[in-house]
Amino acid sequence: MPKPEKTALTKLELQLMQVIWKRGASSVTEVQEGLEQELAYTTVQTMLNILERKGKLTRSLSGRAYIYSATVSEEKASSHAVRDLIDRMFGGSSEELVMSLLKSRQLDAKKLAKLTARLKDEKEEA
Repeated sequence: MPKPEKTALTKLELQLMQVIWKRGASSVTEVQEGLEQELAYTTVQTMLNILERKGKLTRSLSGRAYIYSATVSEEKASSHAVRDLIDRMFGGSSEELVMSLLKSRQLDAKKLAKLTARLKDEKEEA
């Protein structure tokens, strides 16, 4: 089985990124306040520094605090995560992912019809 890419986001890293995507450039304190769970300031700071080393964030000094900004969009990160899931769990086959969703009843004919209509609308707009 292929190893996950070094730059893949962990669950906690994703939560931190979601705060920054929602709020925009933020300090450690602002990210800490934006989280649903309580985390120590130093934990948030450490995780933001890891994200900066991974190239997902940049930081700049503003007064005495660093301000962190996303270098990757939420859409791009989401796309990467889905591609990774499809590669690891479904042998690279998006059709197998859809079949799995159908078999597990997470996607039914009604939802599939809605998705097909949305896809058709997007093609017409392009």
